[in-house]
Amino acid sequence: SKKQLWLSQERYVTKVLQRFNMLEAKPVGSTLPTNCRLSSKQSPRTKPEKADMMKVPYASTVGSLMYAMVCTRPDIGYVVGVVSRFMSYPGKEHWNAVKWILRYLKGTSNMCLQFGSVKPQLDSYTDSDMSADVDTGRSTSGYVMTYARGAVSWQSRLQKTVALSTTKAEYMAAVEAGKEILWMKDFIGELGIRQDEYRLYCDSQSAIHLAKNTRYHSRMKHIQRRYHWIRERVEDRVFALTKIHMDENGLDMLTKVLTPDKLEACRKRIGLTRHSMPE
Repeated sequence: SKKQLWLSQERYVTKVLQRFNMLEAKPVGSTLPTNCRLSSKQSPRTKPEKADMMKVPYASTVGSLMYAMVCTRPDIGYVVGVVSRFMSYPGKEHWNAVKWILRYLKGTSNMCLQFGSVKPQLDSYTDSDMSADVDTGRSTSGYVMTYARGAVSWQSRLQKTVALSTTKAEYMAAVEAGKEILWMKDFIGELGIRQDEYRLYCDSQSAIHLAKNTRYHSRMKHIQRRYHWIRERVEDRVFALTKIHMDENGLDMLTKVLTPDKLEACRKRIGLTRHSMPE
């Protein structure tokens, strides 16, 4: 009657918490502590430490978190990506981070993606966090596509090369988002859905200028040619790269750890809300 749709994994999250003995754990409001900096240096070094970690179901727990993240929980996309980097040699700090994520899910198990109540339209957002990875210095790219104000596609992953500035990091993130726009545009086109214009929102004015400037510049010669693909797409008006204020982007949760208040604001912008599913 409200012409709305909700997608929930509340029962799945409860089963995961029960499987790993976290059903009675104390909930937390953030996906990770804001001062948490995980690195490979925290991996076990001695045989006793390695033996202790062999008893921990690290890989299976992270795999369970990945399934929730891929289906309906973009809010844990960044932190799941972080803990998954240490699947081969996890340490106690890495395991504590995984348990923290489970505690976060305990307090937000009724979170679900909400669609509807507005005119259906595909909107795209991109962002990056400069040099987020402690071990490699690479930046994290993130994007989310929303339709009818609910997230339908999202990604958070390390960039393939080290960016030398925030502008380059944002520019490379926009390229990955642009490729996803083309796929989504073709997909909804096959469903018979058309819209006048497709927009990719970015909070970096410098990255937008770089995408619209086709002239050669010596300061940009180190950027691989494949990243300049976005210039042709913008010039051909396949989609428009549009400035958005960083407070309205809602993608910070896919590129960094946030405080509970900021995390809640990001969740609302992509249609992630609390809702009690009927039995």
